[in-house]
Amino acid sequence: MQKIELMAPAGNFESLQAALDNGCDSVYFGVEQLNMRARASINFTLDDLEEISRRCTEKNVRTYLTLNTIVYDHDLSIVKTLIKRAKEANITAVIAMDQAVIAMARAEQMEVHISTQINITNIETVKFYAMFADTVVLSRELSLRQVKKITDQIAKEEIKGPSGRLLEIEIFGHGALCMAVSGKCYMSLHSHNSSANRGACKQNCRKKYTVIDQESGFEMELDNEYIMSPKDLCTIDFLDQVADAGIKVLKIEGRGRAPEYVAKVIKCYRDAIDSLYDGSYDKAKVISWMQELEKVYNRGFWNGYYLGQKLGEWSKEPGSHATQKKVYLGKGVHFFPKPSIGEFKIEAYDVSVGDTILITGPTTGAREMTLQSMYVNDKDATTASKGDEVTMKLDFRIRPSDKLYKIVKTEFAKN
Repeated sequence: MQKIELMAPAGNFESLQAALDNGCDSVYFGVEQLNMRARASINFTLDDLEEISRRCTEKNVRTYLTLNTIVYDHDLSIVKTLIKRAKEANITAVIAMDQAVIAMARAEQMEVHISTQINITNIETVKFYAMFADTVVLSRELSLRQVKKITDQIAKEEIKGPSGRLLEIEIFGHGALCMAVSGKCYMSLHSHNSSANRGACKQNCRKKYTVIDQESGFEMELDNEYIMSPKDLCTIDFLDQVADAGIKVLKIEGRGRAPEYVAKVIKCYRDAIDSLYDGSYDKAKVISWMQELEKVYNRGFWNGYYLGQKLGEWSKEPGSHATQKKVYLGKGVHFFPKPSIGEFKIEAYDVSVGDTILITGPTTGAREMTLQSMYVNDKDATTASKGDEVTMKLDFRIRPSDKLYKIVKTEFAKN
């Protein structure tokens, strides 16, 4: 059995580095505004492409540029420029929905991946797009049984993409689910003239609503107030069944989420995929991974449509159900390479020996650790407060742009 490719989100350089440090096989990212997270993440610029490619090439990680929004005539010259620059920077592939984008990428001889926005649900549609693409992302509404029928047929009929390799199937493995079919929603456009299909979703579905019969004035009684806000997808507890479905790429959602989210989720799924193939995947490990995943942003978890469940796994509260959150402490000041000491300026709140801390930065990524000891204002101490200069032993370099946080429990923590 071929090992599943773990595909990580990268909304900025912090998240990109976090993904690389925690074992991803590929990353996907947007440049400028023509991607489905145009407003949800900082996004990269054209001039960042070379640096993205350099960092990923060093780790033997594939790079995928997302160009999967609705494209208008005035966008075409921008799309052409993006694809040309991506080709020059040795970006691996373009993720596309619009036929114009697909054609432009193929003209530049770039590998194409078909976005889930196309909503592919059957083998004949797979065959059609195999004429243009080497990877196809299936609709999020399919069950694993339906996915396996498609992957079996690809193998049986030897359906190949332009590269000459068997067509690869990608599915969504973890993260936020949209109430709309494969993400194609128009609520935000109707209410705010801000199109989700142009990467500018206002997340109407995550809000609290009252439903009233306009004729009688009767207010409907709802078991759950957030009836349009699905819980986050999680497949780690049935990843063996996902692998058996014959998929090649498992996508982790989260370009709009923090670098520590990317670090934690990628690490858990890296461990899980590796465990599948060395035979150590078991219930005890699943419980441990689930506890780790609950620590970072989530709306609660469910299995999506993969196991044939009926729709109805809605969020019970707004926002995250994470059992932990980060509290800003201060910023990096200097790193002393010979003793491997990092210096920080505390700008808010207290930190003590024994606390879990998080250091993030564009080159540092997201590094979480327990604070074992520290010097405060050049004296050995156990607690530091606002205004203090703190130094601590580190096994990695920090930079002045890095931020220091303390990790604390939230109301969702069990103890």
